[in-house]
Amino acid sequence: MRIFKRDSFSDLCLRSGLVSLIVVFMLIGCASSPSELKAGPGGPKMVVEPHTIRLGVARLNATQILFKGVGFEPGDSVFINLLDVEKGSKKVDIPIAESNVDKNGFFYAEVGILPKINEILRAQLGSNDKMETIIIITQPPIAEGVYTARAVSMESDKTAETTLTVKGPSVLDRIKDWIGGLLGKIVKK
Repeated sequence: MRIFKRDSFSDLCLRSGLVSLIVVFMLIGCASSPSELKAGPGGPKMVVEPHTIRLGVARLNATQILFKGVGFEPGDSVFINLLDVEKGSKKVDIPIAESNVDKNGFFYAEVGILPKINEILRAQLGSNDKMETIIIITQPPIAEGVYTARAVSMESDKTAETTLTVKGPSVLDRIKDWIGGLLGKIVKK
């Protein structure tokens, strides 16, 4: 009788483990897929990947923020601004990316290190005694919220908009930034 119970228990553990594994793979499959753009009627369009960014210094520094657009004039240039960002007591538009439009009307604009550090984190780049690049935090980053990003064509009146969600740093981000501070890579003044 005991052997039967032991086999039932191991069978139950195996089955519950398999069910748990299936649930994990289902949740991974629910992750949002990269946005694809297709040229068509309705004017210019733009998307951003990822749709949400976090304000952890180390995390934002490592995050690739990519704007993709379609429906612009071939050979044109586009400038992307984050609209209505609070700066002091007023709201301003901050430039975060630029790109050239290809022959099919598409553009791909990656947000560089300087806009991420200077405009989003409101920090500065500097160097330490070892001549290593460090990030100097002197003021709080932009406020959390949902921002509108607008691509504006240089030579025509075409524009496209999308939203970018900005969230505060997670607990893991705070730990990474604390370690960066200990290593001298992130300096708060």
